[in-house]
Parts: sequence; C-alpha cells; structure tokens
Amino acid sequence: MLNIYIDGDAFPNLLKPIVLRQIEKYGTQTYVVANKKINIGKAANIHYIIVEAGADEADHKIVEMLQEGDLVITADIPLADRVISKNAHAIDHRGELYSKDNIKQYLAMRNLMESIREMGEMTKGPKPFGQKDAEHFANQFNKFLQKYIKI
Repeated sequence: MLNIYIDGDAFPNLLKPIVLRQIEKYGTQTYVVANKKINIGKAANIHYIIVEAGADEADHKIVEMLQEGDLVITADIPLADRVISKNAHAIDHRGELYSKDNIKQYLAMRNLMESIREMGEMTKGPKPFGQKDAEHFANQFNKFLQKYIKI
C-alpha cells in the first residue's frame, strides 16, 4: 500500500479537512513533515515528523523515507522532481499531478522565473490560493486515490 507524505511547509489550511477525510476513508499511512508543528487533524494513521530548521530539511526527510509508488503533496517543484525520479507521485496544492512527462517543464519555468527575480525584475507570484484551487485539488486527489488504492 502506498504512503502519503505531506510537505508541511506552506500547506494551505483549506486542504487540511480534504486530506484528513481521504486519509480516514482510505486508511493510508500519512506523514506530515515540516520544521514546525503542522496539524491537519488526528487519526491513528497520521504521523507528524518535525525536522531541524533549514531550507530543505523537510524535503530531504521526505525523499529519504519515500518508496516507489508513494504520493507526496507539495508545491515545491524541485522536491516534486526528486519524487518523480524515485518513481513516486507528486501533486501540488492546486491539484496538478506532476509526472515524468511534465516535471522538467515545470522545473525549467521555475528556474527561469527565479533567475529573472535574481536579476532584480519584479515578477508576479502565484495567484492567491482559493476555494476553486481547493476543489480542484480535492477532485484530483480523490481520482488519484481511487486509481491507486483499492478499498
């Protein structure tokens, strides 16, 4: 059975009840990894892991624990790239499922935008996270779980 890993850094509050419901429904072992306490709810199969402070400490821990076929919920594109390279799955907070077919394109765009910002250009960040994003995530997350978990 697959495990779910949640990159707790900047995890939207709107997604917490959605994820909790699905975790309870499917009984999936879930690990919330962050450098501070993040609470998505109480369930016997949710495990909270607090790592030391540092930019990528949670990412490193997730990749260390991750097995082929597992799912990671993250908005961190470099982490998603590492997940995909381990033959696991990654979905972002807006419901985008990363794959071998699209991750390099997302990574290239992210790196380009980072380079533009480093040159002093002001760029627009992502649009604010809203209810429609949460609904799209819920739909994609549910489709994924239905496809990969048999209950």
